[in-house]
Amino acid sequence: MSYQVLARKWRPRAFGQVVGQEHVVRALTNALDQQRLHHAYLFTGTRGVGKTTLARIVAKALNCETGITSTPCCQCTACVEIDKGRFVDLIEVDAASNTQVDAMRELLENAQYAPTAGRFKVYIIDEVHMLSRSAFNAMLKTLEEPPAHVKFILATTDPQKVPVTVLSRCLQFNLKQMGPGNIAGHLQNILDQEGISAEPVALQLLSRAAEGSMRDALSLLDQAIAYGSGSVHEQEVRAMLGAIDQSYLFNLLDALTGQDGPSLISQAEAMDERSISFDAALQELASLLHQIALIQAVPQAVADDVPERPRMLALAQRIPAEQIQLFYQIATLGRRDLSLAPDEYAGFTMTLLRMLAFAPLEQSAPIQVAPPKAPAVPTPPPAVQPPVARAEEPIPFQESQRQASTPEPKPAEKAPIEAKIDTLRSALQNPVAGGFSGDWRTFVDSLKPGFAKTLAQNCELVSSDEQNLVLCVRETQKHLLEPRFQEMLKTALRDRFGNIKISIEIGGTGNTPAAQLSQEKALRQAQAEESIRNDPFVQGLMETFGAIVNPSSIKPIQ
Repeated sequence: MSYQVLARKWRPRAFGQVVGQEHVVRALTNALDQQRLHHAYLFTGTRGVGKTTLARIVAKALNCETGITSTPCCQCTACVEIDKGRFVDLIEVDAASNTQVDAMRELLENAQYAPTAGRFKVYIIDEVHMLSRSAFNAMLKTLEEPPAHVKFILATTDPQKVPVTVLSRCLQFNLKQMGPGNIAGHLQNILDQEGISAEPVALQLLSRAAEGSMRDALSLLDQAIAYGSGSVHEQEVRAMLGAIDQSYLFNLLDALTGQDGPSLISQAEAMDERSISFDAALQELASLLHQIALIQAVPQAVADDVPERPRMLALAQRIPAEQIQLFYQIATLGRRDLSLAPDEYAGFTMTLLRMLAFAPLEQSAPIQVAPPKAPAVPTPPPAVQPPVARAEEPIPFQESQRQASTPEPKPAEKAPIEAKIDTLRSALQNPVAGGFSGDWRTFVDSLKPGFAKTLAQNCELVSSDEQNLVLCVRETQKHLLEPRFQEMLKTALRDRFGNIKISIEIGGTGNTPAAQLSQEKALRQAQAEESIRNDPFVQGLMETFGAIVNPSSIKPIQ
């Protein structure tokens, strides 16, 4: 007996076997159970999602000898003949090869005759958008008022090319692309019944490569089984697909977070020596960054059985969310521009070096606002533009270092805005005896970016003594009180202050480090806007030319 490919062998024969299209299956089964039958159906969706399969199941449901039902028996003559593709009253037409009006007219002329063996004469027209305009016009009348014994089932991957006059006469169902989880689960079920061993990671790779198409996934699975001599293993599937070893990507992110340029280039050279596609590497890197961003926002969005989840969690705690977003943007743009680079290696390494260059540096310098310049008021030329924020222009490295090393002014010399910021910071402090000084803000600022710091920034210090620390989280932030996040914060506190009892409640006044930072930012912005408006040059422009200062263009120097 000849071998039958998995895509044909495991093609669904009933609605209950269809995977990933529950919304369409539910509507069709309800309509069949209630005998609410439409004369024309249109299935739309990308390749391999089940359009023709559902059309055949509907044909069986209409012609099953047990009656019109949503659960055809698959045993009667009609069901068996439809499964084998030789039922006389099921006419399947490939519109891509029968585009002419004459073929359509001949087809429709036969529609008036009663079915030979079944209850209904069912016409399945695949890729219906390929029909010519004349062919569409020829079928319009029959499609609108078909004989009672005729049902039309149209399928297309491009519904935009189907005339609206046809769309309005059909009951339309949009089949969605299948998720990698649905595909991987279905592949595992098939392999279990086939008695073939497979590694879960290998199936995840195949499901991602299928890009939402179950038929493509089964074809790739057939290829993987042949490639692996009867089994499906991760390394062999990676080699077959040309997929990137995830360890390279994690090593690249480790080097980026550690600001380790030599290690970064060493990893790129190792990938080049193995002839790894740098286009695929940037695609996989962007996908990994997406997964890490999901973990930071919604930890439950990434399944616990994902093999790389522990390393993703570690990176999610080490890399700030804004930096993940920046890396993702650089990776996608780097992939877009890869063809413009001198060669792929140069384009890939420049993308990595761009990530390294834009990694945020820790700043320990005090917050300062750029002092406005006060030149003599000249006769301003007509083309002069109103000044914008000082920080909008790039600051040379040497100048930024000089600014960072500028000593903090003495208390008596502090501007009123800086005095207000000091007041806001001191509002969080409640000095007590013992290991914890009561300076909650300083402790929070010292934490590394991650879940613990995010929770701490939204906690208000209520009370503390040598053995106890009571924190409060506002009702609107209670989603941060996930047990894992609380344990991370408590571990950080115990590591710093020893055996101290910590309790976190819901409530408080909202006097949190996050609120303090927001107020400080607003005060700095107000001071910057005031400085610009009081600048003599700016005032001259406003008086002479009626210039208006745009506050959104003003940014204080951090």
